Amino acid sequence: MNALTVLLALLAACANAAASVLMRRAAMEPGQGHAATEPKDDPDGPDDPDGPDSADEPSGPSRRDRRLSWLAGAGLLAGSAVAQAAALAVGSLSVVQPLLASELLFMLAIGGAVFHRRPGRTTWLSFLALAAGLALFLGAAAPSAGRATADASRWFPVAVGVGCAVLVLAVVARLVRAAPRAAVLGLASAVLFAATAALLKEVTGRIPEGPAALAAHWTTYATAVTGLAAFGLLQCAFRAGTLVASQPALTLGDALTSTALGWALFGEHIALGARVLPETAGVALIAAGTVGLARCPEVSGEWDARPAPTPRPVAGRDGRRREAPAATESTRATPERA
Repeated sequence: MNALTVLLALLAACANAAASVLMRRAAMEPGQGHAATEPKDDPDGPDDPDGPDSADEPSGPSRRDRRLSWLAGAGLLAGSAVAQAAALAVGSLSVVQPLLASELLFMLAIGGAVFHRRPGRTTWLSFLALAAGLALFLGAAAPSAGRATADASRWFPVAVGVGCAVLVLAVVARLVRAAPRAAVLGLASAVLFAATAALLKEVTGRIPEGPAALAAHWTTYATAVTGLAAFGLLQCAFRAGTLVASQPALTLGDALTSTALGWALFGEHIALGARVLPETAGVALIAAGTVGLARCPEVSGEWDARPAPTPRPVAGRDGRRREAPAATESTRATPERA
């Protein structure tokens, strides 16, 4: 396994995670996620210690900050695509795509820092499970490098197989609802994302032939079309159900499909025999870690909907203001009584 390939793939995953965090921050409205209330007429005047104090309410990012966050996120997305292409140019599809699952790990670290959320014990255990699963699977599988480009005769049967798989999954998705539908659509998008990565590897393998050859080759345009289709299916998966339902199918589907495409197109091989047991254990750990991380607020998106509570001054019996203890999950979930 090439160290440069691993470094570039991890860089792509980190850039994509940072872009997701910044894009989510850019989508926040001022005051979103905070216990902001509409101003009401205060019969006791603004100096009433028991009245609302809008100055104490935290606010979301300003319009300028959100614009800068969006621009930075867009730049990081472009950088992520370049890093992935570079990783595929020097390494195998069977290594690069599974390593992109580490995006959830980077999202946890970066999002926790940006939104000031301290991960809980379950989140850390999920973090360790996903990291250990990736290391175990890639260490046991030991994917070979394979060829830089695929034989032209192999693309047609692979394209037919990928198209039939996506069509079948799309039909199944229409027959189910909620979480199962999100999982099926997530798997369909994973198949297309893996196919996009395979096409991108073919494009990078043909770079030495020059710009004219790239412009004339069909894989250059097929990469863009397949990538857009994969992105569209992923958005459908997100609308159909929660991240917990779609993310495991997306993560595992992309890794396993990429391994199969690497073997079918580029002659990449993974170790089998006795190594199947640790490989299976690695896949199981990846699945468990993905489910756990998809549930945590830092990855699921609840960090900007429910920020960490901050102490607020309240009036005591003597009229002086004191810091109130931060609300717990149980107290936030209980409605106030009149």
